[in-house]
Amino acid sequence: MTSQPDTTPATPRKPQSGTSLRWLLPIVLVLFFLAILIWLPWQARQMESNERQEQLIADTLWVEQTIRFQLGRDEESLRNLGLEIAAGRLTAPMLHERLARLLKNGHELIRVVWLKPDGHLGGSSDPLATPVELSAASRATAEITRKTRQPMYTQPEAQTPNQSAAPAAVLMDYHVPLYRGDDYLGDLVATYQTSVMLEEMVPWWFAQDNQVSLVDRDDKVLARRAAAGPGHGVYTHKRALDLPGASVTLVTDSVKSEPQLLPNLLVGSVIVLSLGLLWSLLALWGHISRRLAAEGALRQQMSFRTAMENSLVTGLRARDLEGRITYVNPAFCQIVGYPAEDIVGKLPPMPYWAPEAMSEYQARFASVLAGKVTPQFETVFQRPNGERVPVLVFEAPLVDNHGKQTGWMGSILDISDRKRIEELNRQQQEKLQASSRLATMGEIASMLAHELNQPLAAISSYTTGALNLLGRNGAVDCNMLKPALEQASSQAQRAGQIIRSVHEFVKKREPLRQAIAIASLLDGIRALIELQARQSYVSFRTEIPEHLPPVRGDRVMLEQVLLNLTRNAIESMHPVPPQQRVLNVVASYDADTARVSVAVIDQGHGIPQDVAQRLFSPFFSTKAEGMGMGLNICRTAIEFHGGALTFRANPQGGTIFTFVLPAVPVVAAQETS
Repeated sequence: MTSQPDTTPATPRKPQSGTSLRWLLPIVLVLFFLAILIWLPWQARQMESNERQEQLIADTLWVEQTIRFQLGRDEESLRNLGLEIAAGRLTAPMLHERLARLLKNGHELIRVVWLKPDGHLGGSSDPLATPVELSAASRATAEITRKTRQPMYTQPEAQTPNQSAAPAAVLMDYHVPLYRGDDYLGDLVATYQTSVMLEEMVPWWFAQDNQVSLVDRDDKVLARRAAAGPGHGVYTHKRALDLPGASVTLVTDSVKSEPQLLPNLLVGSVIVLSLGLLWSLLALWGHISRRLAAEGALRQQMSFRTAMENSLVTGLRARDLEGRITYVNPAFCQIVGYPAEDIVGKLPPMPYWAPEAMSEYQARFASVLAGKVTPQFETVFQRPNGERVPVLVFEAPLVDNHGKQTGWMGSILDISDRKRIEELNRQQQEKLQASSRLATMGEIASMLAHELNQPLAAISSYTTGALNLLGRNGAVDCNMLKPALEQASSQAQRAGQIIRSVHEFVKKREPLRQAIAIASLLDGIRALIELQARQSYVSFRTEIPEHLPPVRGDRVMLEQVLLNLTRNAIESMHPVPPQQRVLNVVASYDADTARVSVAVIDQGHGIPQDVAQRLFSPFFSTKAEGMGMGLNICRTAIEFHGGALTFRANPQGGTIFTFVLPAVPVVAAQETS
């Protein structure tokens, strides 16, 4: 009983401790909330400041690259022009035109001149060609470039251009030494004005937000562009221009000041945090539900896409911007004969590149690194066993869902079957051409026998006369015997020439492209054409200009075309009177299209309209014994040489068949000869 009062005062202590804890937690939360409200504005201001500074750095880097790119393009143009000057390929008017074009294309240039070793002008972009006086620094640079043979810039300095009364401007010269072997030909000097460089090369939108300056190594201002006023010095960045021989730095100073704190940021933060807490919980629940559904759909789509890609017979290959293979499908691995793990992640050269096409692969890979690809091309891949596989490649940019290019996507087709079919078609075409030649020779066989009878009969007569002379008693006069033997030899050579022409025309061989003169082409088959013309009492005439350019093609195929066309022309004139039977072969050259045209003109019965529509169709012929392949083969042969075969009515009666072929340039023809 005595212990009861001692326990009663201890009971209220526990509620006091629990109450203190319950109050402490909200106080801590409020203090934490206030701390966040104080920290958030400062952090937002700091982040905005950092973002502005990073944006300025990125924009400055872009501007610096733009300036350097333009200067690099000018450097390349000047070096190429210097090579042409050193090679002596430019006349004075051409040189002035090239210099003026450089000045027109590069607005940042104020002049481009060629200074010879003695200081005189070899050429100038200035139409008045006023003398040019280089500064001491520019002369020193010229001396250095002469010794090193390397192009170099001079340090920008104030100069008075062209020695006029204009105010001094900060100029910078770029020297390109010219050498022909070991002979120094002077310097090609391009002069830039730094203020014009900023005006031309700095985008207007960048100049509206920043003060842009060019300074030297001592921070001396060479040029300044401040379209929106002077910078505030809060956000600045320097970027050195990599110019050999000159120290120039690009300095940007933003006109923006430090970001200000928002007055209503505290109130806005309270409202946003209060409402955002409830919204975020609901949004999080909805997001989780949608994400789970999307992941399920994505897994299903990935499975479907994988199954679809594995079933394709077209090879797929993905590469990043550095040319590294990032993905291949099973069809591609089957084409090249390598598993995916042996080629994914690899940089060129690739194991499936054929050694004979290595230079072609390297050139295309360089184009890929430069951001350019050939959309469609044919090449050859090599399997591990050495087998070559002809493929057709389609290449296109690989773009992500944000529209940014991340690499290149290619589809590869195995065209081995197509190549085999093309080879079979080519062989069949050659057989048709050979058959056509044999058919042509069959048609002129009787005329050939008649033509050979003449020289053979003459040989018999001359040899009989010579034998009679030898059979007489007494000495034989050599002066009487010699003419008969010479005539017999001449007639034997004529018969041999006819036989050789026929043999060269009908023998089978691979097509051989070479530069061929039209006159030489006609001379090779003139005997056969004249043989048919004499049998049909047709006059054969040719009009070949003396300086007609040659064409590139296979002599036998083109001879067959001419022989078929002339034979058809001769046969078409059988119904007309003999005095009207005239066959003309006229050649001409069109300088605008660089093509040679050859026209076979007859004065025969012409071609009816219903026949003209089917004239080039295979197996169509107006002759009872014809196969209907002559004109079709002629057109195929001309198109094989990159030309075209057409026909039209002759105003004087008959038909004009014309084929055109690309002319061989004069230089190429001389090298071939």
